[in-house]
Amino acid sequence: MTVFRIVRTTPLPVAEAWRRLTDWPAHAAQVPLTRISVVTEGPSAEGTLFVARTGIGPARFDDPMEIVRWEPPEGGRTGYCRLEKRGRVVLGWAEIVVRKSPGGAEVTWTEELRVRGLPGAAGPVLARAGSRVFGRVVDALLSGDPRPPGR
Repeated sequence: MTVFRIVRTTPLPVAEAWRRLTDWPAHAAQVPLTRISVVTEGPSAEGTLFVARTGIGPARFDDPMEIVRWEPPEGGRTGYCRLEKRGRVVLGWAEIVVRKSPGGAEVTWTEELRVRGLPGAAGPVLARAGSRVFGRVVDALLSGDPRPPGR
């Protein structure tokens, strides 16, 4: 198990930062060899299910997730979303918090990431990789850049 945290500030209003960060299919544009499909119809809410499929050909895996807490930033309150990973390979959870800050919004993405079969000693490497990948995802989503990093 490893936990990592990403904190960013943006000049975007809280509602727009929230909208961008909870556009689940948009995340896939930032992660190589990944696509995301939302299984549950309608807008995101508690119980929404979506799956990130990563890989190519037979070398791929699914990362199914469920929203277990959904509190959009309405009426000036802080936005909070908690996802539980329900897969056979990738386990853990992620929390997205979007709050008002001077000049815009502050975003905090905290994730506990476990990969089945990976020894605990790999935790620090997994944390660095997760921080790097998800940091790029958050940066790209907040900037509105639909291109994957490095392109």
